[in-house]
Amino acid sequence: MGERIYLFDTTLRDGAQTPGIDFSLEDKALIVALLERIGVDYVEGGWPGANPVDTDFFGERRTRAASFVAFGMTKRAGRSAANDPGLAAVLDSKADAVCLVAKTWDFHVGLALGITPEENLAAIRQSVAAIVERGREAMLDCEHFFDGYKANPDYALACAKAAHEAGARWVVLCDTNGGTLPDEVEAIVAEVARHLPGERLGIHAHDDTGNAVANSLAAIRAGARQVQGTLNGIGERCGNADLVTMIANLKLKAGLAERFEIGVSDDQLAELTAVSRAFDELLNRAPDRQAPYVGESAFATKAGLHASAIVKDPATYEHVTPEVVGNRRRVLVSDQAGRANVLAELKRLGIAVERDDPGVGRLLEELKAREALGYAYEAADASFDLLARRILGQVPVYFRVESFRVMVERRHNAVGDLVTISEATVKVTVDGETLMSVGEGNGPVNALDNALRKDLGRYQRHIEDLELVDYKVRILNGGTGATTRVLIESRDTGGRRWSTVGVSPNIVDASFQALTDSITWKLLRDGVAPSQGPKAAAE
Repeated sequence: MGERIYLFDTTLRDGAQTPGIDFSLEDKALIVALLERIGVDYVEGGWPGANPVDTDFFGERRTRAASFVAFGMTKRAGRSAANDPGLAAVLDSKADAVCLVAKTWDFHVGLALGITPEENLAAIRQSVAAIVERGREAMLDCEHFFDGYKANPDYALACAKAAHEAGARWVVLCDTNGGTLPDEVEAIVAEVARHLPGERLGIHAHDDTGNAVANSLAAIRAGARQVQGTLNGIGERCGNADLVTMIANLKLKAGLAERFEIGVSDDQLAELTAVSRAFDELLNRAPDRQAPYVGESAFATKAGLHASAIVKDPATYEHVTPEVVGNRRRVLVSDQAGRANVLAELKRLGIAVERDDPGVGRLLEELKAREALGYAYEAADASFDLLARRILGQVPVYFRVESFRVMVERRHNAVGDLVTISEATVKVTVDGETLMSVGEGNGPVNALDNALRKDLGRYQRHIEDLELVDYKVRILNGGTGATTRVLIESRDTGGRRWSTVGVSPNIVDASFQALTDSITWKLLRDGVAPSQGPKAAAE
C-alpha cells in the first residue's frame, strides 16, 4: 500500500470556464456519472448561489461514492461569516464538503479586494471555521499561490497556515496564471510542506505553459496529496491539468504506482478511454486524436518497420498496453505502409486472409496509388475497410448511384432578404428499381446528403440514425482548380463513430464519395442483407 493521493475533479466548476462550454442541469448529472465510473474522490459541482443552474444542482446530493463539493468565496470584508449571503448559500447546499477560494498574493488582496492583508487573513480563518462548525469538510483554494509566494513568501505562507489552523482538511496551492514551471512548483511545495503537513496539501495547476500535468506530479513528489484537474483538461485559457492523463500516470508508471495509491480500480482504469470520449460527445466536439493514453492515435503506428516490430512484440513501441486504459492498438495504412501494416489492419477489421494471398499485394499497391492521388486512409478507417473488402470481393452492392446534380441559387426571398439555396437531385438503383430524390440544404453537400438519404428503398430504415458530425476539407495542390480531399465523420445512436474519405478536383464530388462510403459502411457493419451478391473488384 502506497501513500494515498486523492483525486479532485473540478470539471463542473473550473472546467465550465472554458469558452463555448455551458453545462445544463442534465449535463452536470451525466458528467457526475462519468466521473464516478473512473473513481474520483471529490466532485466539485459548481458554485451554489452564483447562478440558477448551480443553485438547483446543489438542491440534492448528486454523488454516490465521491464527496460532493460546493465552491464559494471567503466572506466579504465588513461582514461576519454568519451574515454573508454568499457563504450562506454554500453552507445551505447539500454538499459534503466546501472549497473556498481566497487571495494569497498580496498584490491581488489590495488591488482586487480593496482590503488589508490582515483583513484577508481574518476572512480566511473565520470562513473556514464556519464550514467546520457546520460539520462539513473544509478546503481552501489558495488563489495565485505560486506567484504570490515568489513575490512575498511570508504572506502566501501565512494565508495557507491560517486555513490549516482554522481546521481546513485541504489547503490547495493554485497556479492560477499557469506560468510556473515544474522545478519551481516542486521547490515551493517542498518548502510549504516544511510548515504544513503534506497530507493536508493539494495542487491545482493550469496548463498555460503546457506543464499542468508535470506541475501536478512535481507537487506530489514534493509532498502534496490531493491533485485537482478536469476531464480532458478543459478550463479557461489553455485549460487545467488533465485528470484522465493524471490517473493513468499514477496507476501505470512504475515510479508513481509503486509509491502512491489512488482510489481507482483496474476495472475503473479500463473505463478511461470510454469516459474521455463520452465527455467529448456530450460537449459535441471531436475527441483529441493525440490525447495521451486515450486518444485514437495514442497507440497508432504508421511506419512499416515499426508495424513489423509491433506485430512481433507490442512492447517495442508501446510504453503501456492500450487495453488497460480501454484503448486499442492501431496499425495505420498509408503510403508508408508495408505488408505487416496491411495484414495487422485486416486482422483488426476481422477480414480473414492468408499472408500470401495475392489480394494483399493488390491492396497494398492500390492503397499507395490512391494515397498518391490524395486519399488519406489512416484518418478514414471505414473507407479503408471498404477498399480492402472490395479488392478481396467482400462488399455487397446495396445501391448504385446513377447520377446526381446540385444547383446553388442566390436570390431575394419573399420578404426581400438575400438568401442562398442549394438543391440536389440523386438517382439510385436499389433492387433493380431506379429511385430519384430531391433534397435542399444550407449548402451543396448538405443538400446532397439530404437527397441521398431521403429514399434508399428497403435500406432507408437502417440509416435513419446516421448523422454527419464532422466535415473537413483539405486543398492538396493549390489554385481554384486544385484537387480536394474531404474527410467526413459520422455516428449513429449506437455510439459508433467512423470516418470516410473522398478525393476529386470537384469538392462536391469528393464529398459525395465520402457520403456514399459512410452509408455503405454502416449497412455493412449492421449486417444488412444486400440486394445483390458480393463484388469481386472495386466499384
